Amino acid sequence: MKNSTDMKRIYITENDMDRLEELLTVAVKLSVRDFHHLEDLAKELMKAEIVKATDVPSSVVTMNSKVLLNDLERNELKAYALVFPKEANIEQNKLSVLSPIGTAMLGCRVGHVLKIKTPSGERRLKVEKILYQPEKAGDFHL
Repeated sequence: MKNSTDMKRIYITENDMDRLEELLTVAVKLSVRDFHHLEDLAKELMKAEIVKATDVPSSVVTMNSKVLLNDLERNELKAYALVFPKEANIEQNKLSVLSPIGTAMLGCRVGHVLKIKTPSGERRLKVEKILYQPEKAGDFHL
């Protein structure tokens, strides 16, 4: 969940929006147990600016992007890929878009600071660098 003190504009590609809306629809129909994660994602999608995949800035975190995050409290850098739930694997640093960090990352730009509530307290993570963005690489089929 993103609790940024300054509500920054986020960007989502048309393709990602279509797939994420479908994910939300299916999850609601299946009565997924972690409904609050779905609500957080739905809120993010409602405030996003939708752009064509060819027009998304290369500094924006899109689905299947690999991102370098800096934990500001611990001063630790870690790379994560933002993926759909079925591809999530924490051992491979693949975060589901339905996880608190994944939802917060979606659509943000390099330099954004994400404030995320976790069971162990609030975390502040800064988007330091986009290591891979499918749209920039021309991978529009992902």
